[in-house]
Amino acid sequence: MQLAVLARLLSVGRAVLAALRGRLGALCWSLAPLPLPLPLPGWRDSAPRPQEQEWDEEPPTPTSVNYHFTRQCNYKCGFCFHTAKTSFVLPLEEAKRGLAMLKEAGMEKINFSGGEPFLQDRGEFVGKLVQFCKQELELPSVSIVSNGSLIRKQWFQKYGEYLDILAISCDSFDEDVNVLIGRRQGKKNHVENLHKLRQWCREYAVAFKINSVINRFNVEEDMNEQIKALNPVRWKVFQCLLIEGENSGEDALREAEKFVISDEDFDRFLDRHKDVSCLVPESNQKMRDSYLILDEYMRFLNCRNGRKEPSKSILDVGVEAAIKFSGFDEKMFLRRGGKYVWSKADMKLDW
Repeated sequence: MQLAVLARLLSVGRAVLAALRGRLGALCWSLAPLPLPLPLPGWRDSAPRPQEQEWDEEPPTPTSVNYHFTRQCNYKCGFCFHTAKTSFVLPLEEAKRGLAMLKEAGMEKINFSGGEPFLQDRGEFVGKLVQFCKQELELPSVSIVSNGSLIRKQWFQKYGEYLDILAISCDSFDEDVNVLIGRRQGKKNHVENLHKLRQWCREYAVAFKINSVINRFNVEEDMNEQIKALNPVRWKVFQCLLIEGENSGEDALREAEKFVISDEDFDRFLDRHKDVSCLVPESNQKMRDSYLILDEYMRFLNCRNGRKEPSKSILDVGVEAAIKFSGFDEKMFLRRGGKYVWSKADMKLDW
């Protein structure tokens, strides 16, 4: 009789464990709906890895990090080189844990990007990360890159004091060109919204920056007057870049080939705007290896081979182990002016 009862209890226990295992599996797949392993502690990511870089000295310090915590976006820019290949976003506390690890490893500046960072929880997710990085981690610089379409004044009222720089992507001051590019949703005027955000940055003491991707549709445009009127602290001008698997190739979600311009076209655009004091040009050569990019799983992305090849997550292996696979060129980072006066406390700004 006792053996029968014991066997029954063992059977019930196995059933309970199986049910729990099934629920856990369902939860994990709901968090990562595409067949990508979840690189949280205890998980092992089997994706192919870029070769570990040989370092003459210690691996580089992650002084400035770009964290693309989401790939989702409400715009459809045809040249986008960080596309919506997953819908995954780390839980807030896991993201904070990773950011604290980066601070411990030497991070001074964090830039939150996407996708569109204000899509997640209507901007609350990125707001809480901004506040955490400035208030608790005490980082000198906290910035966001956004298309600006979802930012509300209430967000500035709640989180503006913790944000050093807001960069708004604007590729043209001609709305017809923005429509051709895909930088628009509905009837909202992207350029009018840009001016509104500029004013809010003044009101809430946030440094205002503009990012523009120069491509076949805007390469002949003269933006001198508009940029000088907006007076950003920096106008970052990128050359349209092809990344296999993102905006080029068979498994890409975008086909950016029709947007590509030559180096000579890019140089002509730069020459036309050489009198804009805040201009910061970035050719394809400067861009490819001079950024430390973290994806939505907190994996460093190595772009040296024209693709974004992920390291293991810093949440699994730590910052020092993961950064060895990043392909990051620290000398190019410094040469392109990656380190500048990036804390609004040190900027002499007319708010």
